[in-house]
Amino acid sequence: MRYKLAIFDWDGTIMDSIARIIAAMQCAAQEFSLQPPDASAIKNIIGFSLPVAVARLFPDHIELHTDLVDAYKRQYKLDSQPKTPLFEDVNRVLETLKARGYVLAVATGKGRPGLDRLLAETGLSSLFTVTRSSDDAQSKPSPDMLAQILAVTGIALEDAVMIGDTTIDLQMAQAINMSAIGVTFGVCTADELRPLNPIAVVDSFAELLLILT
Repeated sequence: MRYKLAIFDWDGTIMDSIARIIAAMQCAAQEFSLQPPDASAIKNIIGFSLPVAVARLFPDHIELHTDLVDAYKRQYKLDSQPKTPLFEDVNRVLETLKARGYVLAVATGKGRPGLDRLLAETGLSSLFTVTRSSDDAQSKPSPDMLAQILAVTGIALEDAVMIGDTTIDLQMAQAINMSAIGVTFGVCTADELRPLNPIAVVDSFAELLLILT
């Protein structure tokens, strides 16, 4: 194996949830009669913890930030919002990596309750040895999540790789000098990811097996 530990982002990397995030944030703004941010603005904050994301999207409405966070969480859970399937081959690839001896982890900007709910709903909980959310560590691009995962697993930095779809994910890895792989089926394009020097950029989840094994 090229590495011993593979750390995955969640939204836009494991789960196809970008459309739901955009819709939930726009609906949250509408609850307070605010102009909803456009899709591109919301894509640019995916990866940050929710309080940081809301602060960046609504800098002129500090007094509403806490309420907007709560409204977003409420909107995200509604059945009327876009569906959030796993990307193609996620189960197969994760199970294959686990069977071949990889330790698997998650580092996500999602809150702990949301992450735990989705891990249970998708049946992926048993595949991940450790998970870190925005409730457990400093917001990306701080490398705090990655440092915690390394400490818990006892795996050396050089034996770990971060896999994510945003420049924020790759900046987090870069901040701790961890290898990274960019994926193009979430938020960012290959042209946006490559300047951050990932070891590879892939266009499908299945391609990760070619890089990691």
